[in-house]
Amino acid sequence: MARRPAAPVSCFEEFCPRFVFLGGDTLSIPMYQMGIMSYQDRLHELAEKERLAEAGGGAERVAKQHASGKLTARERVELLLDPGSFVELDKLVTHRCTDFEMEKQKFLGDGVVTGYGTIGGRKICVFSQDFTVFGGSLSGAHASKICKVMDFALKTGTPVIGLNDSGGARIQEGVESLGGYAEIFWRNVQASGVVPQISVVLGPCAGGAVYSPAITDFIFMVENTSYMFVTGPEVIKTVTHEDVTKEALGGAETHFEKSGVAHFVRPDERACLQSVRKLMSYLPSNNLDEAPASAARDAVDRPCLKIAEILPESPNQPYDMRELIADVVDEGDFLEVHQGYAPNIVVGFARLGGKSVGIVGNQPAHLAGCLDIAASLKGARFVRFCDAFNIPVVTFVDVPGFLPGTSQEYGGIIKHGAKLLYAYAEATVPKLTVITRKAYGGAYDVMSSKHIRADFNFAFPTAEIAVMGPDGAINILYRKEIAAAEKSGKLAEERKRLSDHYRATFANPYRAAELGYVDEVIAPEETRRLLISGLKALEGKRERGPSRKHGNIPL
Repeated sequence: MARRPAAPVSCFEEFCPRFVFLGGDTLSIPMYQMGIMSYQDRLHELAEKERLAEAGGGAERVAKQHASGKLTARERVELLLDPGSFVELDKLVTHRCTDFEMEKQKFLGDGVVTGYGTIGGRKICVFSQDFTVFGGSLSGAHASKICKVMDFALKTGTPVIGLNDSGGARIQEGVESLGGYAEIFWRNVQASGVVPQISVVLGPCAGGAVYSPAITDFIFMVENTSYMFVTGPEVIKTVTHEDVTKEALGGAETHFEKSGVAHFVRPDERACLQSVRKLMSYLPSNNLDEAPASAARDAVDRPCLKIAEILPESPNQPYDMRELIADVVDEGDFLEVHQGYAPNIVVGFARLGGKSVGIVGNQPAHLAGCLDIAASLKGARFVRFCDAFNIPVVTFVDVPGFLPGTSQEYGGIIKHGAKLLYAYAEATVPKLTVITRKAYGGAYDVMSSKHIRADFNFAFPTAEIAVMGPDGAINILYRKEIAAAEKSGKLAEERKRLSDHYRATFANPYRAAELGYVDEVIAPEETRRLLISGLKALEGKRERGPSRKHGNIPL
């Protein structure tokens, strides 16, 4: 690393001993220890220390960071927070390691920037790892800085955002580094469901470093520069003889579409940090606050005229549930979460009448909207987050059932599907449900039905609520008639007649409405008005379950 110029020498410094500091910079032994330091000299020493802390690993390493398409730790904090709002903590902390001559390599701040500021005027705690200092590796001191800001967040009910860019544990510190990770993990668990925790992966994240993000509520990644894996490509090749690239193993696309680890992926760091700011606008600061509201710029009674065009005439024809959601929510603004994973279910945040809501919807455009393992996990995690932070859940139902097949059964669809059921049944926030079309079998029960205590359940006239679809049902109910029609050569006509009869008799919203399982059958254009009215009626909802330590979700 290139040596930076020494700081200007004060009139006293020529008489003071000097020592090597921060990987090559020189700094005088504090002169106040010699009793000869003036007030101005003290200020100069402070300014010099701050300059060195802000320099990170030095100009050469900063240039290398920029050349790889990455911002520095401090640049990221500036983009994330409101201008001028950041207050830094522990700026002058250094590591305590003396093994492997580490005492000769010290950097003020020790590779992580911590503190608090605001996003949209609301207080946020943040830590930002500095890859220019020891590759952002975690030491005991580094971990202590993160733990301190997390403790402060929990004490003050403040969200925590972690900007991760780290090579993992600092090997020179051995178990102290591992202990530091465990201290962070413990705090992640304590803060879970108390304050929102957001992880932004902006570089490598390997080994123990991946578990903290995994415990947090949402993970952001950046294309081509973000990586997450428990073991890297070299170790995998040695142990299993698989040859895989870093990108294929743990890149942003892999975790966005295949593993479901990443909730958001953006093309560059600036876009990523702007998306974090947008997400925070929907979230309360802690579990005691209500979901944030903003001035409604979209008329509460605006009719949803596009829904009639979006819903096909044929019950078997797909459509995009996101288009329907956009027609209902304020100004069509829907922040989709987990967009690349399990596309047969849609989840995300929006506003209705200015109030923040969580949206869940089956997606007929993919797998006909069937629930499978991945969709169940995605939906359950989202519903539980909303419930933890007082965000009402609005569910749009068009589900023909659970996806059949040996891969689903062997993969545990029974227990994974039960997670979504558990999440909805456990949730005590306002729950509103709109059945747009199909609601068949156990999937009808799972998708926020009245039976698992949804507060308001609406259905369009196009809704089909039954044990199964007409084609399957008539095979069971009308076996004799179908067999006779097959012999007479009129099978197609008879199946259509029986299917139409079943749909008119059973697969409609009116039988459920007669039983009180649907509160109201509504015209689609009234959806927005009725949902906003329902949310207002549910303000102050209080619902308590039986006393217990915690339930046992089918993990």
